[in-house]
Amino acid sequence: MRAMQVVELGQSLEMRDISMPTPKPGEVVVRVAACGLNFGDLLIVKGTYQEKPALPATIGMEMSGTISAVGDGVEGLNVGQRVAAYSGFGGLAEYAALPAQVCVPIPDEMSFTDAAAFLVAYGTSHVGLDYKARMQPGERLLVLGASGGVGLTAVELGKLMGAEVIACARGAEKLAVAKAAGADHLLDSDTVDLRAEVKALGGADVVYDPVGGDLFDAALRACNPEARLLPLGFASGGVPQIPANYLLVKNLTVMGYYWGGYTRVNPKVLTDSFATLFEWYQQGKLSPHVSHILPLDQANEGLELLRTRKATGKVVISVTD
Repeated sequence: MRAMQVVELGQSLEMRDISMPTPKPGEVVVRVAACGLNFGDLLIVKGTYQEKPALPATIGMEMSGTISAVGDGVEGLNVGQRVAAYSGFGGLAEYAALPAQVCVPIPDEMSFTDAAAFLVAYGTSHVGLDYKARMQPGERLLVLGASGGVGLTAVELGKLMGAEVIACARGAEKLAVAKAAGADHLLDSDTVDLRAEVKALGGADVVYDPVGGDLFDAALRACNPEARLLPLGFASGGVPQIPANYLLVKNLTVMGYYWGGYTRVNPKVLTDSFATLFEWYQQGKLSPHVSHILPLDQANEGLELLRTRKATGKVVISVTD
């Protein structure tokens, strides 16, 4: 089968012919229809992600497709069933062997493209805002990187959950995407004084930050007392150094947050979240935004769209669909 693999760190993916997988006990094999790209895929290629696979490695953190084989001991999943999966690796190949526990049956009305764009982006934002930050209706949510894969879902979910949403992104085009997702206020990160503008709007009660760097520092200083901040990535390349005295004065809470870690420490958090998200999707309350759909042999171009921040929402690779 064909697979796009990391052969050497820091280099482009290579299309390679590799052996078809067979399921081990507790696994299923999925014929991959689509794979959603994530910023973490870029970090794996660079060798800076928290999990480092042996090379050559097939990347692709989330995927959708149809189960083609079931290993011993697997219950509740069957050949021919349509699923989405967050596996960390393996999505940029025609078939993937996956632990059954990371596979989620998808609604009949959900396309493979939507399913491949759904789990990580919506799951990250929903668990972060609901389970971690305990965001309440009427609170003011500041979303940095608001037009990106997870940022845009935070805008959409924040509005659905009753928050007043401030979206911060680069340029009018990206801010228009955030406005369409429900943002109440739009701030251009290239031109505004973020701290002053957010304080003028009444301050932030929850900060959702996949960007880091100077924007986190400005957002921290625009927080209301008892605000909660979720740093979940550092797309800017800058890891903030947080002054503890500032947290003390305003009773602020900064929450370490790695969504994928819940697959090991408390998977029920994810399954409960998915149940809610799929219900909202079926009710027409959520609509994944996919800016680019590319074939498997253009996966490098897809990653470049993420690296240069030219994508809005999700980039999806069509594998066999």
